[in-house]
Amino acid sequence: VAMAESQENSCGDGVTGTLLLSAELLLEAGRLLQKGLHPLTVIEGYTQANEIAQETISRQAVACTAKTLQQVAQTSLTGKGAEGAASILSQMIVQALETVGGDADSITMHKTNVGGLADSKLIHGVVVRRRILLDSLPSQIDDAKVATINGDIAPRKQIRTAEIEIEDASQLDAFLEAEDATRDRVAETMLASGANVFICSGSVDKGLLHRLMRAGCFVAGEFDVQELRNTSLATGSRLIEHLADLNSDDIGLAGRLITERRAPTDKVEDIIRIESCPSPKVVTCEIGGANSLAAEEAIRAIHDSLRSTGMAMKDNRIIHGGGATHMACALAIREAAEHESGRERLGMEAFARALEVIPSALAKNAGTDVLDRILELRAAHRNGIGDAGINVEGEVGPTGAKEAAKSLESALSAATETCTSLLRIDQVISARGD
Repeated sequence: VAMAESQENSCGDGVTGTLLLSAELLLEAGRLLQKGLHPLTVIEGYTQANEIAQETISRQAVACTAKTLQQVAQTSLTGKGAEGAASILSQMIVQALETVGGDADSITMHKTNVGGLADSKLIHGVVVRRRILLDSLPSQIDDAKVATINGDIAPRKQIRTAEIEIEDASQLDAFLEAEDATRDRVAETMLASGANVFICSGSVDKGLLHRLMRAGCFVAGEFDVQELRNTSLATGSRLIEHLADLNSDDIGLAGRLITERRAPTDKVEDIIRIESCPSPKVVTCEIGGANSLAAEEAIRAIHDSLRSTGMAMKDNRIIHGGGATHMACALAIREAAEHESGRERLGMEAFARALEVIPSALAKNAGTDVLDRILELRAAHRNGIGDAGINVEGEVGPTGAKEAAKSLESALSAATETCTSLLRIDQVISARGD
């Protein structure tokens, strides 16, 4: 379980392959132990084989192009409930990553709950579900100038508790007028900044809200900290803590703001979109799908794909998928084992056999004869067809599947370390004297 979590956290993809490989390594080790091989000898063989596999991956890796990055995204989406729209989603994933410099954490998700997966699209900005504070607020603002405030949009409150004694009606009027004058000053300061969209994390004073609305501005409150930060990064605005500090330098830009109003229900149904930002550091993948469960499954698949594609983009190394690189590593290990004279070579050969579990699983899933396909695949690689793998029909040949080199390197290391840790258990227990 720790190994699967480690692979998921570091790469976002390849968890199933890592688990299969680790299980096969343990099965092979069990057979060697039955033959009388010492666990430490098996560990030595596995460690050497892993080093050879890592070197083979490094040799086989090639630099990314726009097309191969899309293939990486499409490969990662395969088998996860988002295959029906894989070509559209993979384009969206690559565009999103290119916009934010390969950082998958800067990409947010939004479910539309309408249409299908093919209706998904990329938004250069943010989409937030929040109740619209006032029906008369503008529903669309083109060329939006956005201010983000980490706090309330309200006049400054008294820090100390104070009581005011009012002896006649004129004093009460003067007190209320003073409050109104304060609101006017705050509204003037906010409007003088040039902003026409105000987003805050706290509450919005009703008097200020009406003043800003009459000036043609849009105001939204109760954004959580992450939503406010994403809005700031997408628009390029500066987060401010105090309304009096707001000036034109703090304002961010967006192509337009659009609101979608829904009938009042128990849920927050209104949607606020801030889109077409000129240079966003956060973008949003809008996922279509009337079926909420299907959309959730697609979002999980897209999240994994974003991680693996982003890693390939940053690392700039891609390898062939479909079991091609696994077979290349297995052949390299077998060749190296021929030059070993000790018992470690048995561990190396077992590691090579275990690597073939991935193409075997692909052949089995395609419903073809596993043994025939593995023998064909070995022959293809011996004859110099480096991109040969098991394709969707279960035949041996180029698959078009691509994956990040770092993902397979991490998977092999994690599987080897997990297996060797379990093989060392006898040594640990005997050392403790239990």
